[in-house]
Amino acid sequence: MDNTIALVGKIGSMALIRREDQDIDYNIFSRLGAELQPGMIWVTSGATEIGRLDYMKRTGGELQGDPEEDKADYAAQGQAILMQNYRQFIRPEYSVRQVLVEHMHFNDPEKREHIRQLFLRAAAQQAIPIVNYNDPVSDEENRKMELAVRRQQGGEVHECVDNDETAAVIAGLVHAKTLVLMTSTEGIYRNPADPDSLVREVSARTVEELEEKVARLQESCHGASRAGANGARAKLAFALESARKGTTVIIGHARHHLSDLTEGRVPCTRIGLECV
Repeated sequence: MDNTIALVGKIGSMALIRREDQDIDYNIFSRLGAELQPGMIWVTSGATEIGRLDYMKRTGGELQGDPEEDKADYAAQGQAILMQNYRQFIRPEYSVRQVLVEHMHFNDPEKREHIRQLFLRAAAQQAIPIVNYNDPVSDEENRKMELAVRRQQGGEVHECVDNDETAAVIAGLVHAKTLVLMTSTEGIYRNPADPDSLVREVSARTVEELEEKVARLQESCHGASRAGANGARAKLAFALESARKGTTVIIGHARHHLSDLTEGRVPCTRIGLECV
């Protein structure tokens, strides 16, 4: 059976939410579910925000404890709702498999290979992995200490708290042809205040040339869609990591169909090496 991974995709938290209604955007889940299929790996944010909204609906207020503990509690509450929505809208003949990851799964060679084989088996078994960082059991202080030790030892270091990085690392791990980063904008802008400044393509014949172009574009990137997010600058850095390995990266709005983004029928930003 075919275990080729054609596409790794990621969607951000705010793209799954109707902000004006403080509720889940079920249309997004419905549209994604119609297009997700085996041979794809889907990295999803949203557990923390969806858990927060669900808690507020049930209690009338937000948690008032330590911010890191509140985040873990919201994420634990939101994970079940997140997976329920993916399962509801993905075609019933496909299996859906939740994969909760942490940084150590990608920094340790044996764990990394275990995850890679899990993804490849899913493709062959007509299953779609839905991946998210395991926030409920993650402790920021311990994570930073572990990563600091690893950096001192000179080992490969991926933090993967940002799901853009998680998606990029997975795309490299499985040699995906395409990486799609869905967000709440049409892509990357040279001037975020000017919608006409959307950058449609960043391409180059060599890795060095591509790195230069991405670095220049990063200079115009400021801010993020929400507190705690790393914004377009980090998104470009993670996209470059995948593009260096031959993956074509597409950054676009979550309101578009996945197929429209990959086939270039809607505005988006495409990053990659030119075929020569």
